[in-house]
Amino acid sequence: MRKIFLCLFALPMMVQAQSTSDSTTIKMMSDEIMRNGKAYDLLRELTKDIGGRLAGSPQQQNAAIWGKRHMESFKPDQVFMQACKTPNWQRGGKDFSAVVAADGKAMIDKLEVLALGNSLSSNGLVEADLLAVANFDELEKRKDEVKGKIVYYHSQFDPTNIQTFKSYGEAGAYRRAGASRAAKYGAVGVMIHSLSTAPDNSPHTGTMVYDEAYPKIPAVAVGPNDAKKLWNQSRNKQLRVQMQTYGFFLPDADENNVVAEIKGSEFPNEIITIGGHLDSWDVNEGAHDDGAGIVQTMEILRTMKALNYKPKRTIRFVLFANEENGMRGGNKYAELAKQNNEQHVFALESDAGGFTPRAIGISATSPEQFKKFQQWASLLKPYGTEITAGGGGADIGPLKNVNTSIVLAGLVPDSQRYFDLHHAKTDVFENVNKRELLLGAVNMAAIVYLIDQYGTKF
Repeated sequence: MRKIFLCLFALPMMVQAQSTSDSTTIKMMSDEIMRNGKAYDLLRELTKDIGGRLAGSPQQQNAAIWGKRHMESFKPDQVFMQACKTPNWQRGGKDFSAVVAADGKAMIDKLEVLALGNSLSSNGLVEADLLAVANFDELEKRKDEVKGKIVYYHSQFDPTNIQTFKSYGEAGAYRRAGASRAAKYGAVGVMIHSLSTAPDNSPHTGTMVYDEAYPKIPAVAVGPNDAKKLWNQSRNKQLRVQMQTYGFFLPDADENNVVAEIKGSEFPNEIITIGGHLDSWDVNEGAHDDGAGIVQTMEILRTMKALNYKPKRTIRFVLFANEENGMRGGNKYAELAKQNNEQHVFALESDAGGFTPRAIGISATSPEQFKKFQQWASLLKPYGTEITAGGGGADIGPLKNVNTSIVLAGLVPDSQRYFDLHHAKTDVFENVNKRELLLGAVNMAAIVYLIDQYGTKF
């Protein structure tokens, strides 16, 4: 009886001791990052010295070389490249659009626009009457009016969604599929309200996809202020508009994922992946999307080596190629993982900006497993985050095809300002706060440390 009592007493004491040790290690990592962190300086180099990093561009290729050089300087066990082919879309010129008549009365009212990523050239100036619709349902109801027109989708964010990514997901359907949905009924061009929350007039680009069954018509995003004005005018006037785009594709480009690795001391075959994506759109510096995730990933590597941390499991730090308009980097990483029979147990991505961290979102394989992850909430709370259900990232998602039981996670920063900048010219280094950026790295380091110590099966 006495032995049973002593065992029962020892168990919570052991858990408490582990928790104290974990808290101390996380605090050491946090102190190192907040005192000596290089992420902000690295971000300045990436954005100012290299600049925008459109897939296929020399800047994207230079960024991979830059990332490899810096990660080698932190002295992990190895750094290597994973070659992959990526799309090579070119904007080709300065996109143009204007309202040229209202109810037959000539005018010139230039609109701030950007061609959507992957949109093809208009092959000259396109002029047509505007058909403005609120959504796809209205398009279907008015399909007989579409032929020969330029369709405008009023794809503004639903402001009642406090979680802005929900609004982005809803409105994003018009960017991705709006052109082909309108081309099906004979439209000659498409405009969308920029996927933005900003009260400004900077248009936001982003990827779109053509349905091969229909003509590939040009597609542009309109700056938020101009888009709202266009919508209001279209309610009581017949507008005639012009648009011109220049986009084209070159042959696929040769690019690389950049991977640094620290080998595990106890379970080297169990792999933890941390990453972000190197590429951005051509119109900005890609500071929040996703320079922040890149330098946070590099910062965790630097910190672990600075503290001489010896992981139990193998940790990989991955700078992915081509997330924005093709997902080739993430797919290649997963393809090679499967080819090499690798055992990937956990993957974490930062691709939601460098703002104040609010949570680590985790997609557990069962409610029971998620409850166990939540036991670590008290360890993250001092650094401003909680553990929430649902998380991952575009680049790490394909790893589910390698190991269906892998746990995917994502850093969840405050999102209220993210879509002010996302895919617009305003996504620049000056709009990133150093402390917020470093705090994101702290929380990423904390969850990776805990997974390394205890795994995902408990």
